Amino acid sequence: MDLDNQIPENKKLTVFNVVTGIILAGGLVLTILRFTMGLGVVTNLDNNNPWGLWIGFDLLCGVALAAGGYVTSAACYIFGLKRFHSAVRPAILTAFLGYALVVLALHYDVGRPWRLPYPIFYSQGTSSLLFEVGLCVFLYLTVLFIEYSPAAMEWLGFRKLRNKVVKLTILLTIFGVILSTLHQSSLGALFMIVPSKLHPLWYSSYLAVYFFISSIFAGMSMVIFEGSLAHRYLKYKMDETHLKESTGVALGFAKAASFLMMGYVGIKIVGLSIDNNWHYIATGWGFWYLLELVGFVLFPAILYAMGSREKNLLFIRAASIWTILGIILNRLNISIVAFNWQLPSDLRYCPSFMEIGITVFIVTLGIVIYRFIATRMPILYDHPDYKIH
Repeated sequence: MDLDNQIPENKKLTVFNVVTGIILAGGLVLTILRFTMGLGVVTNLDNNNPWGLWIGFDLLCGVALAAGGYVTSAACYIFGLKRFHSAVRPAILTAFLGYALVVLALHYDVGRPWRLPYPIFYSQGTSSLLFEVGLCVFLYLTVLFIEYSPAAMEWLGFRKLRNKVVKLTILLTIFGVILSTLHQSSLGALFMIVPSKLHPLWYSSYLAVYFFISSIFAGMSMVIFEGSLAHRYLKYKMDETHLKESTGVALGFAKAASFLMMGYVGIKIVGLSIDNNWHYIATGWGFWYLLELVGFVLFPAILYAMGSREKNLLFIRAASIWTILGIILNRLNISIVAFNWQLPSDLRYCPSFMEIGITVFIVTLGIVIYRFIATRMPILYDHPDYKIH
């Protein structure tokens, strides 16, 4: 493996790079507007809808889709499935960037970034779910940074420090799983305080359970999707081990995700029965609920099962995209679409184009940083000067 292998010269100026540059420039302009002119200039938020796209998509979807970090690490280091080893570093990097960008997005929504440490170190609201979520995200982001750091240390040549950090792998993995279990479920529990605002089909006393279970197969789907993109666009950075194991990772996660998604559909039906909300199914909201549950959970679960059984990577990759879209739909339904469902249409929230622009800016920034790191550090290959742990 040529460690100095960079992006070929004829690939430096591409349509992707030009479009990315335009998005980043536009995002910087919108950022300046947000922090100099306030929320009212760039958002459609109001007292009825204090949480909008930046919470619904950037936070709820971002945290769920970044779950591949703890899922892959647990599979490899806790359950001993070493065949997933090649997927650990890409998953950890994706999770680290995902959580870092979630924190960045929160700055847009909350403002006053210099006050970020205040709830953790000065005013602990220990009875608040938001405090628990904030503390867990703060701690887990730290864990992810430490888990990611060996790749950077190998790139920088910090051998002794890298070897010391690698010895903490099991401890960090266990701590990461505990923290992820807490905050993934707590994000769902946040919406249990609004039974009068959230539509009964989406409101449930089991929201915390739904969020946690769905985060697991969301993380698996993201690992498959990310691996597919890396295999297509960064294949020249992958060594033989990663290329050989990529199919096994996709097949293994597809099989596990299909079981989990079938179970998720089952507990959703149980929850629907316990809350006795069957009469809503025959309404327009009921059809939308069925589209989410059947079209974006049950259907990709069957596609995953077929792909795993037939070893059809096309089915698996399609199912991963469909599942990711389903997770996004579910989180947006809970936080925006089915929220304040009884309000008149003129009082309902719809994100402004500037809110959407900032969200696109944040997602693009994550892609650029991932690409920068993956093309320079040993993420998609094992550094030849270091023993694999």
